[in-house]
Amino acid sequence: MRNNRLLILAVAFLLLPCTGPRPLAAQEMHHNAPVVRSTTLAVAYKGRSIIFNPAGIAALPHTTVTVYNAHTKAKETYSGVPVATLLAKLGVPQGEKVRGRFFMTGVVAEGTDGYKVLFALAEVDPTIHTGQVLVADTQDGKPIAADGAFKLISTEEKRPARWVRNLDKISVIAVQP
Repeated sequence: MRNNRLLILAVAFLLLPCTGPRPLAAQEMHHNAPVVRSTTLAVAYKGRSIIFNPAGIAALPHTTVTVYNAHTKAKETYSGVPVATLLAKLGVPQGEKVRGRFFMTGVVAEGTDGYKVLFALAEVDPTIHTGQVLVADTQDGKPIAADGAFKLISTEEKRPARWVRNLDKISVIAVQP
């Protein structure tokens, strides 16, 4: 009798519609979404934002990096603007000012397909972290046309899972424990 009740409860549970949070696999998406090429980049912090177009990004000091892309199985050279440089234009703390609560601050990068990744503020600050996180506008000396105007690149990744193609938004957020 007890086994029958357990079986009935198990079947009923399986037949119930899921009303809670979507499983992680359902949230990981977007790279199959229709491609909308990025044409501008919005950078936001504390209710303020700056919109960059390709000419605006091209006018800023660039850094060039060569990385191995595990997806393409090839070395690729990117040129772009460090994320820290863009965040500084909005007054985001850097260097010695990153302490205490700022270690609970995140940087969210989002592509036009809704794909989002999170970096700690310290990961994009060159005075704290040795890797480079760039908003690239060229790959191998050519504009990043296939991946929109901008692509987020991180040199310290073993695989490019936190790279964002068709990058159109970077937001600084407080992370709640």
